[in-house]
Amino acid sequence: MLGGARSGKSSYAEQLLTGERTVDYVACGARPDDDDPEWADRVALHRERRPASWRTVETLDLPDVLDRSGPPVLVDCLTTWLAGTMDECGVWAETPGADGRLAAAVDGLVTAWSGTRRRVVAVSNEVGSGIVPATPSGRRFRDELGVLNTRVAAHSQRVWLVTAGLPQRLR
Repeated sequence: MLGGARSGKSSYAEQLLTGERTVDYVACGARPDDDDPEWADRVALHRERRPASWRTVETLDLPDVLDRSGPPVLVDCLTTWLAGTMDECGVWAETPGADGRLAAAVDGLVTAWSGTRRRVVAVSNEVGSGIVPATPSGRRFRDELGVLNTRVAAHSQRVWLVTAGLPQRLR
């Protein structure tokens, strides 16, 4: 499920799983705190929309989730997974070996994605259609997300693009 910010991609992803009693909702973003009330509001909105029977799993360890058996999975979202993973790998701090750790993490996710037996719906931002970021780190993130989205889509049965709340099936 690809789309821009506030395009309706998360709510459409949730709609695809409304018939499921149990879903592992994997939240990859930072936990909200008092320092960022706007982020806290976004997280609260997502929580309020979900059925009470859906279990929230807050983790960046997506390969572990995908390797386990269980109910369908909704990953929200690959964009925040990548940002957190780039941070954990030391990309932003330019730590020696960070690029190799990031490549291994992405490879691990793609391997788990392609091998999972669980039904998985993932949300990710489509950032390649917008303006070119002004900073090298912004351009690096945009490029890394484009590669991640391409690799995950290559191993997906269906790919959707949501624009202005309108889903369009790409595959």
